[in-house]
Amino acid sequence: MKALHFGAGNIGRGFIGKLLAESGAELAFADANHQLVDQLNHAQQYRVHVVGAQHQIDVINRIVAVDANSEAVIDQIRHADLITTAVGPQVLEKIASTLARGLQLRFDEPNLAPLNIIACENMVRGTAHLKAAVLACLPEQYHGRLEQCVGFVDSAVDRIVPPAAANDADPLEVTVESFSEWIVDKDQFRGPIPQVAGMELTDNLIAFVERKLFTLNTGHIVTAYLGNLAGYQTIREAIADPQIRQTVKRAMEQSGEVLVRRYGFDRQLHGAYIEKILGRFANPYLVDEIERVGRQPLRKLGPADRLVKPLLGTLEYGLPNDALLEGIAAALCYRNAADPQALELQGWIAEFGVLDALCRATGLAADSAEAARIVQRYQALSGQALS
Repeated sequence: MKALHFGAGNIGRGFIGKLLAESGAELAFADANHQLVDQLNHAQQYRVHVVGAQHQIDVINRIVAVDANSEAVIDQIRHADLITTAVGPQVLEKIASTLARGLQLRFDEPNLAPLNIIACENMVRGTAHLKAAVLACLPEQYHGRLEQCVGFVDSAVDRIVPPAAANDADPLEVTVESFSEWIVDKDQFRGPIPQVAGMELTDNLIAFVERKLFTLNTGHIVTAYLGNLAGYQTIREAIADPQIRQTVKRAMEQSGEVLVRRYGFDRQLHGAYIEKILGRFANPYLVDEIERVGRQPLRKLGPADRLVKPLLGTLEYGLPNDALLEGIAAALCYRNAADPQALELQGWIAEFGVLDALCRATGLAADSAEAARIVQRYQALSGQALS
């Protein structure tokens, strides 16, 4: 199997690329970082530290890398059996034109062998978003062949891969947690489903997408924003605070009850899943910076994201939501001079007031009881931060 993976950063190397290589794929990384591409081609291998209850080092080899803006990546697209991405939601549209060029040449040859594309991003239906962007770049006469030959497979991914500390001796080395989950929609593939160890198949992907969004993502971001208010630097420091841990756990339990009602998840098993995530946040071997987790607060306050979407679910089913409201109020307090979205959010609050800023970011109605409660908690939390 020839696999092309866009994004040779820590997540690309430590998660998806690792699984592909270990499954025997002929793997090429594509990245816009010329230095990283050169380093991978020179070494043709890298080390992954897998940390958890035990610590092991895996060596990933037999790899190549290409510049994501070069003709070499077009050639990879022409011959690939599987294409994956880990580039971040905002970069997906930038690679769509590259994919469209490669697909056009592939179809002209003609190479009509099945090709499957999976966006492994921290977003809901990321591959569907990528497909729409590719279709917008691809001449219409090729759309029929794309539908026939190319599977755009949505997925849910979960693995904490913090930024690696500078390592002059081995700049390719990456550290990841031992837990990982990659769930894909088995009904969206074209041709035989690729055999990749660690890739799980489901016919109900949205349930697992929301399970991750409402649990890992919700808990992570509430930990980050409450931890930021308390002056902590890392997720581990924040979750060690008993008061923060209690609020985070309650937020995940409240969002979890939505999942139980909506998808029939077993309440006891989901409770165990929450405990596992709390343990992951406390992993002593991972240095996960609050600044990394908390960045882009406007995106994370969006109506389809990790704070507001579970809140809307609690309203749908008439469930408690005080901890989720606390997390949203803490998000409004987030300040980071290096984060454009944090600056924009604080600008809105300064110019229009907190209620207007909240409604702009979340889509909540200004006259809703939830908006009033969030503003009340914001005032209390921001007062604590200033005292």
